[in-house]
Amino acid sequence: MRIGRGTVIGTGVARAGRAAGATRAAAWCAGLLLLGVSVVVGCRAADTDGVTPVPQLLAFLPWLLAPTALGLLLALPARWWPGVAWAVVLAGLLAWYVEPYGAPGGGEPHGPALARLRVLTSNVEFGRATGSLVPVIRSLNPDIVFVEECEYGCQDTLVREFGAVYPHRAAVRADGSTGSLLLSRFPLTATAGVPGTMGMPGAVADVHGRAVRLQLAHPMPPLPGQVALWRRELARLRDWSAADRSAPTILAGDFNATEDHAAFRRILGTGLRDAARLAGDERAPSWPAGAAPALGAQIDHVLVSADFSARGARFLRLAHTDHRALLTDLTLHEGG
Repeated sequence: MRIGRGTVIGTGVARAGRAAGATRAAAWCAGLLLLGVSVVVGCRAADTDGVTPVPQLLAFLPWLLAPTALGLLLALPARWWPGVAWAVVLAGLLAWYVEPYGAPGGGEPHGPALARLRVLTSNVEFGRATGSLVPVIRSLNPDIVFVEECEYGCQDTLVREFGAVYPHRAAVRADGSTGSLLLSRFPLTATAGVPGTMGMPGAVADVHGRAVRLQLAHPMPPLPGQVALWRRELARLRDWSAADRSAPTILAGDFNATEDHAAFRRILGTGLRDAARLAGDERAPSWPAGAAPALGAQIDHVLVSADFSARGARFLRLAHTDHRALLTDLTLHEGG
């Protein structure tokens, strides 16, 4: 059978048309991916958390390298050179923000060591992980314990198990996620705490004759529809931190925010430093605990004033909670 020349030409034209269509589709897909990443990176660069879904995506900023790389892989075979350049610039910006947050800053505190403190913070998810937290406290022997989402049963259990070890306590007695508990070996003077939707008790500890401000952090998460509330509650924590910059301070708990969130960085702007960052674990994920580590975000923090140095930090897996607990070893110095 003979195939006419017109048929061959028609087939070639059809193939060329399909190839051109696939190239355009790849370029469009690359553009959409890069546009989405650009919005998030742009907000990070502009020092704002934006609106949904930007605050939620900022928590996972390092992992935006994946859609950026996919956009590059789509742009290259399509020979969409502006898209290739766009992807390379985005990757560079992400690497800039991912690699360091910069140096921790401030250096080591001046003055001799006054006391060594071991501080533990744990979100026990509506009290469900209380049974897992008990042996952790018993084995690691922290001096101060911050427990978020510690409802009535959780508080009763911890006081029953450790009442003699931690005779000093501050608490918000409530059910569900609202309850919170602060346990201390050191004498405490209760304070009003920071107001919030979930309980955030506070106190002043007498550590070898020095007054140390303690505050549990547990602002609302930045869920769609309540980003403004999340921002307000982080701002209240920032105001508490800024209220007395001269006193040694520990602000610890589940912040529902990472250092890629502008609202969290404003707390650090008061002079507090992240103990995990000081210890070299600034990107260690704490939530969600059940996910692969590469998919997590560090939203649980122990923040300390310049009076403290950090000797180590460990994130601990507990059963029945979606958060890893954070254990930090601190040294309080005389004179700050």
